[in-house]
Amino acid sequence: MIRDGFVICAPSNLGLRPEADGKEPGAWEAPLALLSEGLQAAIGAMDVEWLPRPAYRFDAEEGTRIRNGHAIRDYSLDLAHRIQTRLSDGGFPIVIGGDCSILLGCLLGARGAGRVGLLHLDGHSDFFHPGNYDTQSRLGSVAGMDLALATGRGERLLTEWPGIHGPLVQDADVTQLGERDALRPEYARYYGDIRETAINRIIIQDMLRDGMPTTAEKVKTWALGRVISRFWLHLDLDILAESVMPAVDSPGEPGLDFEQLARLVSLLRKHVPVIGIDVTIYDPAKDRDRRHAKAIVECLGKALG
Repeated sequence: MIRDGFVICAPSNLGLRPEADGKEPGAWEAPLALLSEGLQAAIGAMDVEWLPRPAYRFDAEEGTRIRNGHAIRDYSLDLAHRIQTRLSDGGFPIVIGGDCSILLGCLLGARGAGRVGLLHLDGHSDFFHPGNYDTQSRLGSVAGMDLALATGRGERLLTEWPGIHGPLVQDADVTQLGERDALRPEYARYYGDIRETAINRIIIQDMLRDGMPTTAEKVKTWALGRVISRFWLHLDLDILAESVMPAVDSPGEPGLDFEQLARLVSLLRKHVPVIGIDVTIYDPAKDRDRRHAKAIVECLGKALG
């Protein structure tokens, strides 16, 4: 089990667009659903603390073209303070979201002790930014742009932070693992410009071809080439294949199965100095019998054990 592990529950939907039926997404319920299925015991966490659930707005706000932009900034600052406190006490924060917008607060909290790298495990690159889409045509949703914002691309509201010079994480200090659409022709119209950055990329097709030990070894080699020794791990559960995990915001194929994901995270923690992890995008509203919640808890127990 993780020594000095602490669960921080971040029940936020702020970074997601409304559902197709116009309702608020249900990912905010994930922390309670996973804890109810025994998450704390499965990962051996010492304690659990909660951020309050923030109010979700459907409409645009003055001064931003990002949905819930002002609330995301406030929430990120609150989350960052809690993470920084846990890290300074020698703890290992395990943040359970909610959606991918919580990554900003996680990195901000980690930056309190200096430069940090990022292992971004996600079935999508989450690299939307004003350079690759029309911000006036629709509201941006942070769950699809968290990596872009974290690397300094986007509105100043969510790229400039108190006490931080430059982006939350440098391009060259990021590995993105799990993008499933990179081989499709339409990919270039969306996240394609990530190819022009210094971000290290390992797409899902290569991960499945090479296996988890080889993939982890690649990340280890990359990490050893950095001048930093602290990495945050972001885990979006849509890196799992839709066939085993449909209860997420944007399911798809191909993807990992639960055994592969548990093995990968375990190996990354073994080979790379990971200081904390966030887990996002599971939606209990799409999992009424909690079958997938049970599988997630079992997976995290193996991954963090």
